[in-house]
Amino acid sequence: MDHSKAPVLEALSAYHETGQTPFTPPGHKQARGADPRVRAVLGDAVFLSDVLATSGLDDRRSSHGVLDEAQALMADAVGAQHTFFSTCGSSLSVKAAMLSVAGPHEKLLVGRDAHKSVVSGLILSGIKPVWVDPQWDAERHLAHPPSAEAFEAAFEEHPDARGALVTSPTPYGTCGNLSAIAEICHARTKPVIVDEAWGAHLPFHDGLPTWAMDAGADVCVTSVHKMGSGLEQGSVFHLQGDLVKPEVLKSREDLLGTTSPSVLIYAALDGWRRQMVEHGKTLYDDALALATDVRARIAAIDGMHVHDRNDFCGPGLSADMDPLQIIIDITALETTGYRVADWIREHHQVNLHLSDHRRISAQLTHADDEHTAGVLLAALRDVSAHAADVRPAPQVAVPPPAGLRLEQAMLPRDAFFGRTEQIPAEQANGRISAEMLTPYPPGIPAVLPGERLTTEIVRYLRTGIEAGMVVPDAVDTDVKTLRVVAEH
Repeated sequence: MDHSKAPVLEALSAYHETGQTPFTPPGHKQARGADPRVRAVLGDAVFLSDVLATSGLDDRRSSHGVLDEAQALMADAVGAQHTFFSTCGSSLSVKAAMLSVAGPHEKLLVGRDAHKSVVSGLILSGIKPVWVDPQWDAERHLAHPPSAEAFEAAFEEHPDARGALVTSPTPYGTCGNLSAIAEICHARTKPVIVDEAWGAHLPFHDGLPTWAMDAGADVCVTSVHKMGSGLEQGSVFHLQGDLVKPEVLKSREDLLGTTSPSVLIYAALDGWRRQMVEHGKTLYDDALALATDVRARIAAIDGMHVHDRNDFCGPGLSADMDPLQIIIDITALETTGYRVADWIREHHQVNLHLSDHRRISAQLTHADDEHTAGVLLAALRDVSAHAADVRPAPQVAVPPPAGLRLEQAMLPRDAFFGRTEQIPAEQANGRISAEMLTPYPPGIPAVLPGERLTTEIVRYLRTGIEAGMVVPDAVDTDVKTLRVVAEH
């Protein structure tokens, strides 16, 4: 296929060149109706590129096949059989994938380190999750993707499960053994979905972890806006094999997706694919070299330990890691990642990727260079020199691995939509949660609807919030009260 083409961008250019006059949405009519104060901030280019996908970018019948061609080019670029664009983020894409594999009250094996969007999919669909435990690093209080053996054991106990879902890479950049997991699923003629939201770049350089399609995944969901050049909400899901039918996957996406997709997002996805095919290898040669240098320079800063393969990979840990996710343990600074991240933002206007009770992280992409690396390094050196300013930090009562795994007492859907009540946190022990409680980022729920709360997990969340953790999806974001299933 001709990857010098960018069908969406070319159609958008043709729209402007032919002088189309819209009597359709969007109502700003090519920026003319937009508030001048808005135009001053956003620029007219945003509005000029904001057109309808049909009766705008394409004709009423979509007879020029603009989107179909763009999706076919994306599939060819990464070696998938079918590719679908999503303008609602991977939060929608992963739900469409789940609904293509299992239906209400059917079982799906799911790694318990799944993103909250997966849990939302369980709530909406009524799918019964069979949780597969991650590989816990008890020393570092960190979860890596579940092992292939854990999925094997789950299938042995639940042979009626319709398939499996694994998250890889995690937001911390660690990867599961996807090839082994796919072999286990396929031996049972069951599909495996990979939530690879953090891995859109993986197909384009052999120095990066193996991407899901090459490892044998049936459906792979990627967030191009995370590690690629897509706009926010730009997501792609890929399909191969015959265990999931393309028409089924497309119909599930139609069920959940918007009928007014953003051409801006389509255009960025289209352009990113062309960029990666033509220049991806060179761009990631440079990015990986930069990451190696930045890692070494951060490791030389007092109080900072940069996690590498020795920390994250090996038996009982992860199978691989993405070196572009730079995870820094700041325990030696005697403070929390929350405080370090806040101090750096306030004093250096640098926004870090994620922070937790003992870590911060910086996400590098092909867009970074010596200048941005220098800004990051200056901020990290400065916070190290001013560590006394971010002390003392409240301690987070992180439970041991067993304390993080709660009993699934009800289906997530039944608990979420059932009768509920709001109770004081100190009365929550033994009650069934009716809400998600998700430290964010990275967006992996500590508590799911239907799970039985414990004093230990409530204390973890309360001490976390006092230390700077954010739990945005709680009804009471201070977690002083909790929404639980009503007992009467």
